[in-house]
Amino acid sequence: MLRFRREVYLDNNATTKVSLVVRRKVSNILKNCYGNPSSLYKIARNSAEVLAESRQQVAQAINAHAHEILFTGSATEANNAILKSVSEHFYPRKTKIITTPIEHASVMSTLEFLKTRGIKVVYCPVDNKGFLNRAVLATLLDEDTFLLCCMLANNEIGTIQEITAISQLAKQHQILLMVDCVQALGKVPVDVQALGIDYASFSAHKIHGPKGIGALYIRQNCLFSPFIHGGHQEAGKRAGTESLHNIAGFATACTEIPQLLKKSQQIRDLTHYLVQEIKKIKPDCIINSPENHCLPNTVNITFPKVNNAIFMAMLDYYGISVSAGSACNTQDDAPSFVLKALGLSDTAARETLRFSLTANTSWRDLRYVVKIVSEYFSGHRTPINIITPAQLTENILFDKDTYILDVRDYYDRKLLKGLPHSHEAGFLSIRKYVNQLPQDKNILTVCQMGYNSAIVAYYLKSKHFKNVSFLLTGLVGWKLYHSDLYKKYAGKNIIPLIPE
Repeated sequence: MLRFRREVYLDNNATTKVSLVVRRKVSNILKNCYGNPSSLYKIARNSAEVLAESRQQVAQAINAHAHEILFTGSATEANNAILKSVSEHFYPRKTKIITTPIEHASVMSTLEFLKTRGIKVVYCPVDNKGFLNRAVLATLLDEDTFLLCCMLANNEIGTIQEITAISQLAKQHQILLMVDCVQALGKVPVDVQALGIDYASFSAHKIHGPKGIGALYIRQNCLFSPFIHGGHQEAGKRAGTESLHNIAGFATACTEIPQLLKKSQQIRDLTHYLVQEIKKIKPDCIINSPENHCLPNTVNITFPKVNNAIFMAMLDYYGISVSAGSACNTQDDAPSFVLKALGLSDTAARETLRFSLTANTSWRDLRYVVKIVSEYFSGHRTPINIITPAQLTENILFDKDTYILDVRDYYDRKLLKGLPHSHEAGFLSIRKYVNQLPQDKNILTVCQMGYNSAIVAYYLKSKHFKNVSFLLTGLVGWKLYHSDLYKKYAGKNIIPLIPE
């Protein structure tokens, strides 16, 4: 949506830029391999050959056999499928799954669902760097446990678990091991046989491949039930015509993994430089990522007394993309459950940012980031005004000089009513509304939780709007603080703006 001066992308644990070789491969497949791999004529046989070759390439990247790989629409789908399939097989003979409190949301949410079906979920604690307590784990494993679920590398803090040792514990009790390998692939070597993994999930878009394609590893002879019915595709486990161009793109990205791994030390040096410079700028910052056994590209930092929504918006204003660990369009105002599991308070979790680099990150990129961060903390960068939920009373709501700009999307507006007399505009297309906004008013930007509104506030500052502020914690926070005002005024006199 918004483009500012220099662009530095430091959110590679969220997704990566598709590589040139992958783009070319996807384009070639779309152009030349349009046959259905399940059909019998020559064009279809060509597609089937591409599918088989791609499966082999993905398998080779993790030291698996081709028949142990199933393609899915995402790693989230793979995690869902594993957990539900294995649970269905064992329940009610066995009812217990052991996991950690810092798994990916696709695992955590699926486990919550399985609880409603009678599955017992036990969370083995982690220390303040995210490492699983193996001594406690050993006491939790019993005859009722059928699955141990532990990610190889954490997406928020970068912690790499000792999966080999964890696998040995599981095997001693004849318990299956599921490992989310999404963040590890392409950053550290992944050998499913050496690690002793029974089930694993992978995603293409974390290794410079296309979005919308993942993979599921099922060790030979491990049980697994079909989870999409209606065809023979993917060994009869996942029916539906394969997304051949995405699969080929994924496979091509996998062939580039050796080159990515060769750059691990370079990336680690860059990450170390960033950490050391930030420590100089803000000595009281807290590094939540472990120094050892950590992804080379990942660092999670708490900046005491610095709201991460404001900090992230400022960085975005100067073209720097990082993650605050939450999304603006969520209805839940809770801080990161991963950081909470490490022992961080709600306040500290809301003062935390994640920086995740890639092989494409340059020293020049990081020097620019350090410069902007340094100038921000020294007070030399453009500030924006903050309105807290407590401050947003009737005096501001009905002030004739206040112009409320609601930048939420359609679904957020269905969840919560807007502020009275607010003007609705689209966040992703905010440029199309700028000419309609009054230069002589105090513009208050509002979203669901305060992230997107902060970004828009900085954007309007760049367009020379003098009086701009945003609502901290968004409508979620305001409703909690002023439930009486919400009931009395929310949703009244809303004015939808028409994009130009």
